[in-house]
Amino acid sequence: MNILITSAGQRVSLVRIFQKELRKVIPSGKVYTVDTNPILAPACHISDGYRQVPKVNDSNYIDLLLTLCSDWNIKMIIPTIDTELIVLAENFEKIKNHGIIPIISTLNFITICRDKRKTNNFFKGRNISIPQPIDKFSPKFPLFIKPYDGSRSIDVYIIKSKTDLLPYHYENDKLMFMEYIDPIDHDEYTVDTYYNKNGKLCCAVPRQRIYVRSGEINKGVTRKNEIIKEFVDKLSTIEGAVGCLTMQVFFNRKFKQIIGIEINPRFGGGFPLSYLAGANYPNCLIREYFFNQEIKYFDNWEENLLMLRYDDEILVRNYDK
Repeated sequence: MNILITSAGQRVSLVRIFQKELRKVIPSGKVYTVDTNPILAPACHISDGYRQVPKVNDSNYIDLLLTLCSDWNIKMIIPTIDTELIVLAENFEKIKNHGIIPIISTLNFITICRDKRKTNNFFKGRNISIPQPIDKFSPKFPLFIKPYDGSRSIDVYIIKSKTDLLPYHYENDKLMFMEYIDPIDHDEYTVDTYYNKNGKLCCAVPRQRIYVRSGEINKGVTRKNEIIKEFVDKLSTIEGAVGCLTMQVFFNRKFKQIIGIEINPRFGGGFPLSYLAGANYPNCLIREYFFNQEIKYFDNWEENLLMLRYDDEILVRNYDK
């Protein structure tokens, strides 16, 4: 029972975590990786084997993935980037029919997550506040702009005055204009959640984002606060949600309320902090999908655990390309 992590890139910690947890229960288990450029992907060099694959929108991507899964005896696929989620969900039955479990939410739920306009409607339907939309032709400042299908903080702008608005902002129909959430009054959080096979919330770990680099947490700390109750009360069940979901929220320190920002139905780059705090989602996946064990709600993870990330090196010998 081996595991494949796709689009491995820099997910070195995630690969090592899955290797550790898999070998606790299956000593011979291996964690393999694929990437469009594996030679330059650090996570590939610490996995148990890697292969190059085309981009996820290539017509041969799924068939090639299935061939690699057969060669490596893969029984579980873990996606790591937004762009592959819809493709994997569309091919869920095809992959499952080969005896492989893709840890992927349903296509309907992923479509909600990938379009931030639909995500806003989802939050509103759960009585969770969202940033209020702003008419771009009659703006109030400051305001915030982001694309409805974006990721990694690309095409994100803080607009402080009318002089900051460019023709590009008006002409790009993908850009959403919304109220600016002031960090003076709010803290930014990523909440690592685990949903079992039945779409039931089993764990929620709020990670306060102290410093972010390229859209990914660089310094953060776990907190047990009112956010957890909000999730238990309003997000205890999500139809179609599977495995690890990372949700972005702002937390108003005075009123103890959350503002929903986005949902990423996959492992986030900062998940190692939640894992090190005791939220062992890889173990949950292995127990639930390999051994058919029921995962129930748990909250015995460590609060106030601070993570400070730093750059490290992966050396590859005899590189001649």
